[in-house]
Amino acid sequence: MSNRMLSVVVASAFAAAVGSLAAAPVSAAGMNKADMAKMMKENQAKTMKEMKTGKFEQCYGVALKGQNDCYAGAGTTCAGTSTVNYQGNAFKLVKKGTCTTISTPKGHGSLTPINS
Repeated sequence: MSNRMLSVVVASAFAAAVGSLAAAPVSAAGMNKADMAKMMKENQAKTMKEMKTGKFEQCYGVALKGQNDCYAGAGTTCAGTSTVNYQGNAFKLVKKGTCTTISTPKGHGSLTPINS
């Protein structure tokens, strides 16, 4: 087999391997629904524990997509379920007294849910 033919075979095999990886469905790092539900309950418990310390406050409209700390309004359940950046009904826990000083492209953080 010539070098050129070998190069074509290797390139084709590589392209096929990369293509199969891109086509494979991946769900939240391979977690099933039961694992996802367990993780969400654990995150909710962690959020509630941190809230009880009095050192944090819920700051709405500052979380990036999928990085909220808990409830994010209709159609969502808990941590990591916000669907857009700076979602008005999704909160992130922040150090107490800092929420309204946080600036985003959509305005400042809010201590209450923001109507979109």
